[in-house]
Amino acid sequence: MVSLEDLQKIFRGEIKISEPMFRHTWLKVGGPADYFLKPSDREDIMQLIRFFKEREFPYMVVGRGSNLLVHDEGYRGAMINLEDLLTNIRVKDDTVIVDAGVWISTFVNFCLNHGYAGTEMLAGIPGTIGGAVRMNAGAYEGEISDYLLDVEVVRDSKVMTVKKADAGFGYRQSGFEHDVVLSARFRFPKGDKEDLMRIRRDLLIKRNAAQPVNFPNTGSIFKNPENNYAAKLIEECGLKGKRIGGAMISELHANFIVNFDNAKAKDVFDLMVTMRNEVYKRFGVVLEHEVLLVGFSEGELSMLKNAPSEING
Repeated sequence: MVSLEDLQKIFRGEIKISEPMFRHTWLKVGGPADYFLKPSDREDIMQLIRFFKEREFPYMVVGRGSNLLVHDEGYRGAMINLEDLLTNIRVKDDTVIVDAGVWISTFVNFCLNHGYAGTEMLAGIPGTIGGAVRMNAGAYEGEISDYLLDVEVVRDSKVMTVKKADAGFGYRQSGFEHDVVLSARFRFPKGDKEDLMRIRRDLLIKRNAAQPVNFPNTGSIFKNPENNYAAKLIEECGLKGKRIGGAMISELHANFIVNFDNAKAKDVFDLMVTMRNEVYKRFGVVLEHEVLLVGFSEGELSMLKNAPSEING
């Protein structure tokens, strides 16, 4: 365990001890993280990473927590929040440079106001640019990596720039799993501002009509299998509206789990296992979860990693 006294010697930012993560996740569930840290500047970030690596102390970066499910027992490590620090977005040499802490909605608005096409499909996705780049967020046949040039990251305690070709982007994944994303650089085609605003508006209306935006949720729980849709498979298993504790599979969109009544992380997790097992039983398809699970044991994670037949015997 890292002592508070040692941490205060190298860190100038804000420190919270045993901070409940339900305050920092979109789903509004999750137990306490040992430390919740807000660096004061980039040097603070580098000091923290070196400090934790030297002591082999677990840490992770969290933005708005829109894609996180944190265990009810919490996280034995440090959560580093860059949302209030890395907030700059600008145009330089016909490229858009955006810091990791910028909200996706702010990024979309900025690009549309400057007449840049290519981000309108991201409208309505919660979270920050750092998280979006890390998971290659996307919607409506587009991904954030489509017009990306390179990403500035902290890797092995050093700041470096990774070109798109070397970033390992795939469907809802990238090669930045063990890095800290600092910023990203994009080059977009020009478009008509009014047309882009209309497309953004239409997509928001479509999203809000199809997704349970009035309840806390993490977005899509499972990735879409090849040539199919997770929501369709789950719905055909008759699971819409199924409840465990305070969590429920959305009656509006079967690939969403909502916190409708003070749900626990275990409620959500148990629903995920149920969804995955039922889809496998009926269709023989193994769903892969999109939401990031934090603080869960290897035994628990095996229930969502191994083939359901291996779990059920």
